[in-house]
Amino acid sequence: MAQEAQFRDYPDYWEADVVLRDGGTAHLRPIVPQDGPALQAFHMGQSESSIYLRFFTFKAKLSSRELERFTNVDHHNRVAFVITIAGDIIGIGRYDRLDDPDEAEVAFNISDSHQGRGLGSILLEHLAAAARENGIRRFSAEVLPENRKMITVFNDAGYEVSRHFDDGVVMLEFNIDPTERSRAVMESREHRAEARSVAGLLAPSSVAVIGASREYGSIGYALLEHIVEGGFKGTVYAINPQALELGGMISYGSIAEVPEPVQLAIIAVPYDQVLKVVQECADAGVKGLVVATAGFADNGQEGLARQRELVRNARANGMRVVGPASLGLINTDPAVSLNASMAPQLPQLGRLALFSQSAAIGVMLYAAAARRGLGLSSMVSAGNRADVSGNDAMQYWEDDPATGAVGLYLESFGNPRKFSRIARRLSRSKPVVVAKSDLMGLQLPPGHHVRTTQAPSGALDAMLRQSGVVRVETYEQLMDVAQILVSQPLPAGPGVAVLSNSLALGKVIADAATTHQLKAVHLATSLGLDAARSEALELLRRELREALGLPEVHSAIVTLLPVNGLASDEIAAVLRECGEEAGKPVVAAFTGVLDPHAVSEGLLAGDTAAGTGARQPAVPTFASPGGGIAALAAVVRYTEWLARDQGEVVEPTGLQRDRAAELIDALVQGASGDQLVRTTTEQANELLGCYGISVLPSAVFSTADEAVAAADRLGWPVALKATDDRLRQRLDLGGVRLNIVDADSLRRNIEHMRQVLRPFGEIGLEIQSMAPSGQSCTIRAIEDPLLGPVVSFGLSGDAVNLLGDWSHRIPPLTSVDVADLVRSPRAAPKLFGYQGLPAVDVAALEELVNRVALMKDDHPEIALLEFNPVLVAPQGLTVLSADLRLANHAQRTDSARRAMRD
Repeated sequence: MAQEAQFRDYPDYWEADVVLRDGGTAHLRPIVPQDGPALQAFHMGQSESSIYLRFFTFKAKLSSRELERFTNVDHHNRVAFVITIAGDIIGIGRYDRLDDPDEAEVAFNISDSHQGRGLGSILLEHLAAAARENGIRRFSAEVLPENRKMITVFNDAGYEVSRHFDDGVVMLEFNIDPTERSRAVMESREHRAEARSVAGLLAPSSVAVIGASREYGSIGYALLEHIVEGGFKGTVYAINPQALELGGMISYGSIAEVPEPVQLAIIAVPYDQVLKVVQECADAGVKGLVVATAGFADNGQEGLARQRELVRNARANGMRVVGPASLGLINTDPAVSLNASMAPQLPQLGRLALFSQSAAIGVMLYAAAARRGLGLSSMVSAGNRADVSGNDAMQYWEDDPATGAVGLYLESFGNPRKFSRIARRLSRSKPVVVAKSDLMGLQLPPGHHVRTTQAPSGALDAMLRQSGVVRVETYEQLMDVAQILVSQPLPAGPGVAVLSNSLALGKVIADAATTHQLKAVHLATSLGLDAARSEALELLRRELREALGLPEVHSAIVTLLPVNGLASDEIAAVLRECGEEAGKPVVAAFTGVLDPHAVSEGLLAGDTAAGTGARQPAVPTFASPGGGIAALAAVVRYTEWLARDQGEVVEPTGLQRDRAAELIDALVQGASGDQLVRTTTEQANELLGCYGISVLPSAVFSTADEAVAAADRLGWPVALKATDDRLRQRLDLGGVRLNIVDADSLRRNIEHMRQVLRPFGEIGLEIQSMAPSGQSCTIRAIEDPLLGPVVSFGLSGDAVNLLGDWSHRIPPLTSVDVADLVRSPRAAPKLFGYQGLPAVDVAALEELVNRVALMKDDHPEIALLEFNPVLVAPQGLTVLSADLRLANHAQRTDSARRAMRD
């Protein structure tokens, strides 16, 4: 070996629960010496053909020497992973470093009974991630020509695989650095696996209610009743050892007594019995669990420990978990009709899918949808979200033909980078509406144990905007937007027509439209209050048709005060007719309605029995015209995002990623915990140079003679600056002197500057050659515990220091993301020729931002990178100061390997 074995402590962070191709789960971990007997059992369970394809010969049994070698690895030059279900090994993958330290030989062995579940591709992803961490850049493999399955694993991984035939063996070789194609392959496999996993929960062939009860009002009673009364098309089993009959059916004492395998188990037993029941479900081959019982992470550290044990046991035995403290699952598909929830009845069929976390929020969403007549395709209440999350649900809904729009009420984030990636893809085909509180990420609701954010205020919202989701604040606003999305075509632009039977009300709504960045291009207020019923409807139809016929009108809002003898559903029928004729969205607002029986909010004049593939022919109505305008504006912003070119990640020239990784590894050695390593100027310059970024040289000095010598070296004229962070840019406080042209002037300025700064203490000084004048900007990049890399931009000075005028984005950044980041601060107009000043070189600024984003995305060890200031001139820019701090490797929530969230 070119490198001696470097034995490391067991890398427990390499362990991961994974979703297999068919939606089942398994546990992946590094091999340990204690795996000898399990490895032998795995080997002896393989067919002669499989053994021959792996070892190029038949071995009925592994020798003790082979077992010792295979199970004793150093986790550096030799790495091996096993995938297990219920403790049994079902797949093994390993690499051994070759004489070339950049290359390792890789091999796999998959259980015959688990072929076709995607184990090989999962093992390859995790081996490649471990190898890159250990400085390996290439994999090679020797495969027999008849081992087509293994050759396919390598070819389909997204890497550029070279092959040649040598002495009866196919030699494969490929670089393992992630590529755009390899990431796309991983994400596609992840998407299919997780979608199938959730599909098994929402459309099971059989359901067992464990804890079913005769006691009216109990959770077990309600769940069993709702499943049966909802008309579930599969088989239902009641499990209660204390009853012989429940709900008109035979009751079984335990899941083990059920005569056939159960796909979904609903658990409603006391919390101290849940872990026992979960193990019984595992032994019985159950595929999914809904845990309605509370008392886990919502009940302190002891409860959190029980919850983690529950999830660990379930995943290790191939089961997904919804909950604990879940409201349940709903699927209105007529072929399923599943109401495994506390909702009193199955909702009407519709095109809206809903996700909530806590049961209380789930109840509010369900009630709001029912009140408005909003039909649902499916609903998932994740409770404590210990396993199944909003990310999993979105993976399923992306492929679900019955779902036309997705609504999520999020109380916490487990994996925001993955959320951003999935939501951006899903939003291209189906609108996603997200309600979250402004404090989400800063503090956790009961029962939610994930990382909190330390990112600047606004970073989380910026991530949501990047993803294309419609961001709202309350569940009512979510429903406001959703009822437009599921019933109306998307508007082609911001032009809106306002029709009213009140001039004052019409003008108020037109002004509100302008406030929400809509264009009120048509205002009609000639609809009479006292016209006869037939005349009023005909006048409304004529006015609305005329307005919708205008090319500059893309949508319409009709807001009416009550008209005697004219019911709201009659008005809605006219609005629906005109909207369908024009193919443009129409919303209505009935204000001033005093009749408590009149429906003034929700979907009106709709056919609630519409098929799953058809848009509900209904009109979204609002009790408040302001609510209707706000919801319509949110939909317009979504369509504008949808129509935009999303750009692509631009790879600049001159990147030296491997060299940067080597420098970082050397610098962070010895750092422990959350200790930060602050780089020297020389170290920072070398590291930044790997990404084509240069900082204008400067020199710290003690004496005037040293300063003059440094100025001669840097080149005149020079700037004299305080090194103190509070003063280095404060010209008003005497912390900066510019355009010093000779040695005498420099000496005088040094003496005077020290006198001026004496009240601030002993302040160090430095000199720097003068840069071309320009707009002063600040670029900052951090590694956040929740969001991962965050890049921020602002215009230096009071704009960011006092007003917090920052913009934020989450890498990876496309060219459009970079452009938006630079243009988003309120002070950004100063970059484009403000008050007669020349515009600066925005292209150069965007290139620098892109290089910073790539560097931060590549290296989670960069805890902080700040350029302050960056002077952007009409031609080019200059980085005057860099602050670069490193820390131990951070485990991001999204990476080039598939793993379920902890």
